[in-house]
Amino acid sequence: MGMIRAEKLVFEYDKRDEEGNVIGSHRAIDGVDIDVPQGGSFVAILGHNGSGKSTLAKHMNAILVPTGGTMWVDGRDTKDPNELWNIRQSAGMVFQNPDNQIIGTVVEEEVGFGPENLGVPTDEIWKRVENSLRAVGMLERRKDSPNKLSGGQKQRVAIAGVIAMEPKCIVLDEPTAMLDPNGRKEVIEAVEQLRKEKNVTVILITHYMEEVIDADQVFVMDEGMW
Repeated sequence: MGMIRAEKLVFEYDKRDEEGNVIGSHRAIDGVDIDVPQGGSFVAILGHNGSGKSTLAKHMNAILVPTGGTMWVDGRDTKDPNELWNIRQSAGMVFQNPDNQIIGTVVEEEVGFGPENLGVPTDEIWKRVENSLRAVGMLERRKDSPNKLSGGQKQRVAIAGVIAMEPKCIVLDEPTAMLDPNGRKEVIEAVEQLRKEKNVTVILITHYMEEVIDADQVFVMDEGMW
């Protein structure tokens, strides 16, 4: 089985009125099949706003679970609550806005937060912090406050924080959407280097065509389907 696999995946949001009563539903994902292999593949998912691509990304980290069909992450069914911890260790998530993901007051503490919560020994945490920051070209900023960083640098720190947890797969949900062209270039170059050096599977959700040139597979979403 692949790193990420879905069969006939469906997800519906409830529509509610001003009083919170359910008045219908909206199908954000409509019968999607996907099979992303293990070991360093690069898959890109393109689509306009509202096409369902970010909803799909959240299924890959079990933030959302299907209302129909099945999603497996590293062979584990995301609907199984007993597998949630293992799923989130296998597939790390990087979001659009790094300010929503970064909580540490110093860069190196931010990157070490994830491994610490996984129960990694202290000596190993600091090794991972150093290696992860080096992988995204941010080692020289390890003692800085994230508040002093540019948008692209913050996003690279967010990626380093995920790398430090040593996932098999990283899902990037429009990680460059809020960045200027230089910031976008920094982030994509860091992700590509990471994929090649650490053999991590990368799934990139984006609407920038130039970011998917080197992808092994490209899927285009529209109205929850491809």
